[in-house]
Amino acid sequence: MKSLSILTALLGLASATAIRSEPRPKRTSYDGYKVIRVAAGDDAAKLNKIIADLDLETWKGAAKVGGHADVVIPPTKLAAFKAQAEGFETLTMHEDLGVSISNESGFQAYAGSADQTWFNSYHAYADHLTFLNDLVAAHSNQSEIVTSGTSNNGNAITGIRFWGSAGKGVKPAIVFHGTVHAREWITTMVAEYQAWYLLNNYGSDATVKSLVDKYEFYIFPIVNPDGFIFTQTTTRLWRKNRQTNSGSSCIGRDINRNWPIQWSVSGGASTSPCDEDYKGAKQSDAPETTALAATLNKIKAAQGLKLFIDWHSYSQLFMSPYGYTCTAFPAKNTEYQALAKGAVAAIKAVYGTTFNYGPICSTIYKTTGSSVDYALDVTGADYSFTLELRDTGANGFVLPAAQILPSGVEAWAGLKYLLANMQ
Repeated sequence: MKSLSILTALLGLASATAIRSEPRPKRTSYDGYKVIRVAAGDDAAKLNKIIADLDLETWKGAAKVGGHADVVIPPTKLAAFKAQAEGFETLTMHEDLGVSISNESGFQAYAGSADQTWFNSYHAYADHLTFLNDLVAAHSNQSEIVTSGTSNNGNAITGIRFWGSAGKGVKPAIVFHGTVHAREWITTMVAEYQAWYLLNNYGSDATVKSLVDKYEFYIFPIVNPDGFIFTQTTTRLWRKNRQTNSGSSCIGRDINRNWPIQWSVSGGASTSPCDEDYKGAKQSDAPETTALAATLNKIKAAQGLKLFIDWHSYSQLFMSPYGYTCTAFPAKNTEYQALAKGAVAAIKAVYGTTFNYGPICSTIYKTTGSSVDYALDVTGADYSFTLELRDTGANGFVLPAAQILPSGVEAWAGLKYLLANMQ
């Protein structure tokens, strides 16, 4: 086991630092925009052409045969879309996206106490940093603030580290990443809920105590701070980081297509800087990816990495490697599927929320250069999963605040099953 001081130096015992944001352009208005789910049927190619010809945004990628596309339609293009998409079955997710965002973004002022009321509302980025520091202050004997490097704009990638009775740096680690994609706000809150629940129940719940004594946790709720800040100040539905691209006016890389694992494989990411799943000019050319990978590898070398989870939304999925291929599987794929099956059953037992499960590639779509594949095959984590949280499309990325706490509670049920049954 490597020196604890080396790991501490790498992670950087941190306090809240100055927040760096870009010069603020005019806030993007979604007033009058509609989000419509369109069933592709047997005409996925036709539907995708309509979307491309009208230059429309989709929330979950292109449609597949038998699948659907969740299409964001500005009022100026609604008539054209309806005319061209006549005959397709549709379902309106957001009648007025601007109204939905306004209702979602009524941030509740943080009262300065890291209690359950935090999960009644979404919050400003600065308040997330304060919440983590307050959580540490309330549990100073077994937790600390850590950072995993800095973002493109120089914001610290801030997380919380906590441990059990053996002390820090002794037990195998569990690492969570949230808000890789900036608009997935529910992942921030659910990652924070896991930290809050485990720390607050350590002294009163025997199961919690046994798990925290068995593992050490590193939870980074917002690993794309620049993008997250941008969703709060300017464009709510921004996904990528905020890195410039040489030769293009388009901004950002998809941090979860930039990891140095099967990055060159085709079909799992875009090579266009203007696309939301742009993989970068070369692997690991996003500073966030480089920093996060370095932290994973140093944690693994110092104390072992038992479990990595990358939290996303939306679709209600509990997924295992691989993303880059639909024909290859981890050596213990049978165990992976058994664990996922048990976890989704535990989730459903809480509120009846149904998650599907399976390998990433065949369950949602092909993804290259992803953190989950990297954590397993390069870092050498014992287990690596990704979750797509609520919902399945009624609200999509703009999930009402009333669903924050239930999302955290049911996610804990699935996590508890996973932690108790991993070998």
